[in-house]
Amino acid sequence: MGRPVVGVVYGLVMVAVVVAVDVLFFRDHPWPRLMVNIGIVLVFGAFYLRFTRSA
Repeated sequence: MGRPVVGVVYGLVMVAVVVAVDVLFFRDHPWPRLMVNIGIVLVFGAFYLRFTRSA
């Protein structure tokens, strides 16, 4: 798979995780929901940068 395909798949997985966490745990809590969403995006971004860099 090419690098752009990996990025798109990774982005879709991240969106799915964010939506699942929102629906399951934080439906009526806007501020904790925002903080957790930002945390999820930061963790996904860190893993993406760590494991997809070309050597």
